[in-house]
Amino acid sequence: MRVVVARSEREALRALDGAGPGARVLAGGTDLMVELGAGRPAPDLVVDVRGVAALRGIREEGGGLAIGALATCSDILGDTRVARHADLLAQAAREVGAVAIKNRATIGGNLGTASPAADLVPALFALGARVRLASSRGVRELAVEDFVTGYRATARAHDELIAAVLVPPRPPGERRAFRKVGTRRAQSIAKVVVALAVALDGRRAAGVRAAAGSVAERCIRLAAFERALAGRELDARTIAAAARDAARLDARPRDDVRSTAEYRRVVLARVLAAALSDLAGLAPA
Repeated sequence: MRVVVARSEREALRALDGAGPGARVLAGGTDLMVELGAGRPAPDLVVDVRGVAALRGIREEGGGLAIGALATCSDILGDTRVARHADLLAQAAREVGAVAIKNRATIGGNLGTASPAADLVPALFALGARVRLASSRGVRELAVEDFVTGYRATARAHDELIAAVLVPPRPPGERRAFRKVGTRRAQSIAKVVVALAVALDGRRAAGVRAAAGSVAERCIRLAAFERALAGRELDARTIAAAARDAARLDARPRDDVRSTAEYRRVVLARVLAAALSDLAGLAPA
């Protein structure tokens, strides 16, 4: 295994030039180091970007936020701009492991690993976030939901680096909720994780973005749930029906060591109904 310690974005991109599928980028290391410790095959090349200052920092951009790929969960939790523009992301970051993990786990790593149980990714889907990718060929951006393509698979080319995550301006009247269900209250891998962003006009759902993790081979948008609610007056019956649609039509869970597929469907419907009812100020059905 060859390791390149990059001190600048240019050095990192130079190392990735011509790299094949055997190359990995090291940010916080909370996934890669666990894999190596578990005896999984070592990558051919590791590009360590922890010292690349250009990948750090959180700043306002275009009315929203540009969050550097190396921003940690602790950085996200401690930034007032995130609390103002992207509180949903802060709620998700709060659920990521112990303090030591929060201090190392990065937003770029959480997104790039593309685990179906990732905590931050559903929040980014619900926020309508975009990912900025850099390579020696230039810079491109795409929606986070298009970036995550499958189980631990993304649209990142082998020579590209996640440079930043972009969160758009908050729509007027939007309310947000994040829910994670695990074996225990803290430091657990999600059995089901849900993120909602709902623009309300009175009791009418003027806009809905919903996403879930651990209910399919990748994080997913809950399209049937969104369709069932779009433009509708929210009441307990409407919310319950939409939540059932999500569990039946959107979710593609499977049995694993943490839960059964049926458990995940039932919990997804209940969590969605409870979270949206809370946002709308209703008692769940």
